[in-house]
Amino acid sequence: MSNQSTFTAFAGHVCIASGSLLDVAQVVAVRDDPAQLLIIDESSGDPVDLDLRHGPDEAVAAHLARTQPGESQPSAPARGRPRLGVVAREVTLLPRHWDWLATQPGGASAALRRLVEEARRIPDPTDHARRARDAAYKAMAALAGDLPGFEDASRALFAGDRPKLEALASVWPDDIRAFVLRLAESP
Repeated sequence: MSNQSTFTAFAGHVCIASGSLLDVAQVVAVRDDPAQLLIIDESSGDPVDLDLRHGPDEAVAAHLARTQPGESQPSAPARGRPRLGVVAREVTLLPRHWDWLATQPGGASAALRRLVEEARRIPDPTDHARRARDAAYKAMAALAGDLPGFEDASRALFAGDRPKLEALASVWPDDIRAFVLRLAESP
């Protein structure tokens, strides 16, 4: 989640706020029934859990501290290059892939890092559409999972069948339908 993300809050099936996390938290903090509230991070579609007992500013700060990547020092000396942020994880490849990596300058790790950096520089045109679809699905599951036509609408979303998705969502409450369809849009 970035500081530039947009968040939307729902009270039941009604959208009550949209904007920065702090703006939404300030609106939500004055509500009488917090059990009916749901805040969605529009960039990911994930629900956001805020503990508003100590006010919106502290709730947002605590949420950011929990979710923002931070610098963590290993408790015991680690192998590799922990100061550089290198993290060891498992990679499973076919023998022919390992053979090719072994012939690359700097070894397998350096070759994999170069491949990843190159892939990150070249924008993937399908990446934005996939992220939008995934965010729309997460929000749709949280907001409309118990509404009529949800499963068929999910299939339409993943099939890229916008007219069918719109038709199935037409029976949903206006705010939920508009929100899900907006998240599902891709340029």
